[in-house]
Amino acid sequence: RPRQSSLHRSGGWLCSALPLRALVPVTAVCLGLFAVGVVGNVLTVLVTCGHRDARSTTDLYLGSMALSDLLILLGLPLDLYRLWRSRPWIFGQLLCRLSHYLSEGCTYCTILHITALTVERYLAICFPLRAKVLVTRRRVRAVIGALWAFALLSAAPFFFLVGVEQPDNRTDFSRECKPTPRALESGLLGTMFWVTTSYFVLPVVCLSVLYGFIGRELWRSRGRLRGPGSALRERGHRQTVRILGEMDEARLLVVCSDWTR
Repeated sequence: RPRQSSLHRSGGWLCSALPLRALVPVTAVCLGLFAVGVVGNVLTVLVTCGHRDARSTTDLYLGSMALSDLLILLGLPLDLYRLWRSRPWIFGQLLCRLSHYLSEGCTYCTILHITALTVERYLAICFPLRAKVLVTRRRVRAVIGALWAFALLSAAPFFFLVGVEQPDNRTDFSRECKPTPRALESGLLGTMFWVTTSYFVLPVVCLSVLYGFIGRELWRSRGRLRGPGSALRERGHRQTVRILGEMDEARLLVVCSDWTR
């Protein structure tokens, strides 16, 4: 009889719904993103905090989004641990709930930041003179505070949605961090599924519409004569190119975080 690998025995180290051939590439991608993301977001936060006088409204958004991304990344090792070894959960009830809550809350926050930043780019490119008056540092700080508050409040049910469950009371091996029976019976899990879906679908629709307007304005402005707002418009174009790179990194982080849940 062939010898069974210790990784796949019920009492072995590996306890995952995914096969090993799927776990390895997913883990490799997530670890690479973790290394690059932590360094990049830490540097972004440090640069943003270290040059307060030189910070633009765009830098405020990018610094806040980098902090949100960093919090997601710091929870990634726990997500990977749970992906490889779903039980027994050895980190306690509080960390089980807190990890899910912060992961969802910061994901919501990053999505809201991407949407708000796209709105600012739309104003800066399509209405440069009006944006100069409307978009101020004070107002952007207030918007950022509102984004954090709304994201964390809307994710609050996740703190009560999960817990350490032990279906088999006779063994500690059955301890698992997962949705509680009460959350399943009350319909809270289904409600939060639709909340999360809305957080992805509605911003995608909003971004698609705004990017369409931005693209149309950039195309129309190619042959436009230089006017009073041209300098502001060109500056907005340059900032848009830089921001798109930051936003692509944030989207990749959100997708990778969803893979590991």
